[in-house]
Amino acid sequence: MRTMKTALSGVLVALGLAVGAGGAFGHGDVQPQPVNTDGLKPLGTEWVAENPYKGDAHAISIGASGFNQNCARCHGLEMISGGLAPDLRYLPQGKEGDEYFVERMKHGAVINGVTKMPAFDGVISQEGLWAIRSYIESKHEE
Repeated sequence: MRTMKTALSGVLVALGLAVGAGGAFGHGDVQPQPVNTDGLKPLGTEWVAENPYKGDAHAISIGASGFNQNCARCHGLEMISGGLAPDLRYLPQGKEGDEYFVERMKHGAVINGVTKMPAFDGVISQEGLWAIRSYIESKHEE
């Protein structure tokens, strides 16, 4: 009887691990996803210093979609972080926040040799990244 209980316990543990692993892979493809920027003013190849779409409702809508596809898995839905990455609702607004945003989005973040955030320069267009910034600013909290 004891051997049967031990075997059953082993089966239950293996089943739990299999189900848990499925959940871990449930996020799907973690490669950056394209951001459809149709309807936004083109910005060219040179990075602008400040957000040209700040307060633009269309850009905010595009940015919300781009954020959910590329950022929410770490920064949380609606930017409410669960602790894995910074809560972007508290990112400074205006020029200071724009400078930080550009630096992080273009170059990512590597801490102690570990990539904590991928670089998006050349992966998502400048228009797409500024649209995401517009969405972030629209959810700002002090």
